[in-house]
Amino acid sequence: MDRSAYASMSAQEADHWWFVARRMIIDELIRSHVPLKDGARVLEAGCGTGGNLALLAGHGTLDAFEYDGEARGLAQAQADALGIGTIAAGALPDGIGFGDTRYDMIALLDVLEHVDEDAASLSALGGRLNDDGRLLVTVPAAPWLWSEHDELHHHKRRYTRAGFCAVAEQAGLTVQAAGYFNSLLFPVAVVQRIAHQVLKSKTALDARPSPMVNGLLQSIFAAERHVLGKVPFPVGLSLYAVLSR
Repeated sequence: MDRSAYASMSAQEADHWWFVARRMIIDELIRSHVPLKDGARVLEAGCGTGGNLALLAGHGTLDAFEYDGEARGLAQAQADALGIGTIAAGALPDGIGFGDTRYDMIALLDVLEHVDEDAASLSALGGRLNDDGRLLVTVPAAPWLWSEHDELHHHKRRYTRAGFCAVAEQAGLTVQAAGYFNSLLFPVAVVQRIAHQVLKSKTALDARPSPMVNGLLQSIFAAERHVLGKVPFPVGLSLYAVLSR
């Protein structure tokens, strides 16, 4: 990502509505779709600036790696505060690290869209799962919504559900569950992005809104966690998938 994108992410992860609500949804996905026992081993592949470390550490003994040095330094500060240990340098698909350690859950959260070899990366991570382990993936959805936001964040692609499942199957993995989320706000996002392009606005699409609006958007987005997997949303800004070997 651009340097400005990393700085923005680090500054906003604690309280921006999108990050807060997404963590709540990820937590629910883990509880409902990933069979973890006490003492589970967890890996975050591509931990960015560390916004998900505390959440994932609550589900097991956590390892994490990050490719970008600047982001890794920011994540390490959070890891130190949590007592997690060293955030390793790593890359997909061939630089996962941590020896031959196998994991009960690997989280790949809005990372796959950044790498050239998506099927190879999923295959490599699948090879590091225990026999009953799960790979939890989130990616941006709706390719037709491609915008300057994607370019700023150096995205390679956005996914449809069918397209992602085809990549997962190409990687030799089984799709246990998959669906869209951030769906309730989808119409608002479409209007916002169209207006942003038509008006040639210089305001970042992910800028933090006022506290009142921030709280409202967080509540709407987070409410989806109560129906994920029960009510299939036909479309959404993001896609989740739970994969197994």
